[in-house]
Formats: sequence, C-alpha cells, structure tokens
Amino acid sequence: MAEPVEAVEQTLGKVRAIALALPEAAERLSHGAPGFHIEKGKFFAYFSHDHHGNGETAVLVKTTGTEEQGMLIEADPDLYYKPPYLGPSGWIAIRVAAQDTDWDHVADRIAASWEMVAPRRLLEMGGR
Repeated sequence: MAEPVEAVEQTLGKVRAIALALPEAAERLSHGAPGFHIEKGKFFAYFSHDHHGNGETAVLVKTTGTEEQGMLIEADPDLYYKPPYLGPSGWIAIRVAAQDTDWDHVADRIAASWEMVAPRRLLEMGGR
C-alpha cells in the first residue's frame, strides 16, 4: 500500500531540515529526486520515494565503502538496503517511512555522509 502524499511530504521535510542544517548544504534535483550537496560540491544524501516502483521511502547516504554497507545491511536488514545505482559505490538506503523512524539515527547518518564529502576547510571550522 502506497504512502499518502502528505506522509511522504512530511518525511521529505524532516530529511530536508536535517540535511540543510549542515554547513553550506544545498538542495537540487538529481535524476528527478531531491538531492543534498555541499554548495559547489558533492552530494551527501538523496531522498527516494517509490524509486522505479520499489515501494520504499528512504534516504540514501554514503558509507565508508562496501564493507560498512554490508555490515549495516546484515545487522539491520529491516532498516537498511543496498540502493540501485549508488549501492555499488557503497551508498546505503535507510528506510524512513515507518512511524517509528529513529530520526536522531537518520540525522547522524546524514551528518556522517556530509563529513565524507565536506572540504577540509569546513571540517577544520568545526564541521557540524
């Protein structure tokens, strides 16, 4: 059963607030989905809803690589999955549609992903 549009917009709003609170974060569409990047820099998160009809609402973030990605999926396959396209590069998808989403955990994963792409000057200024 598909999520109501209002619920998806509310979830996107939470993801957007978390991502855009990070230093120099900006948003732009990437392949039709909201993507979050450092201004004039790399993407650190994407919002995904029912991508190619998969029925999932998720936020996609970077990991340190496929080893961490695999450990996360193995530890909690109900929360994490390997997303198409970005998954082979070590990105992870975090399901965020559930009523019991741990938004502090999601925020930590988004911030960690931001740190992986942030330029040194932002990190040296104290980062997040």
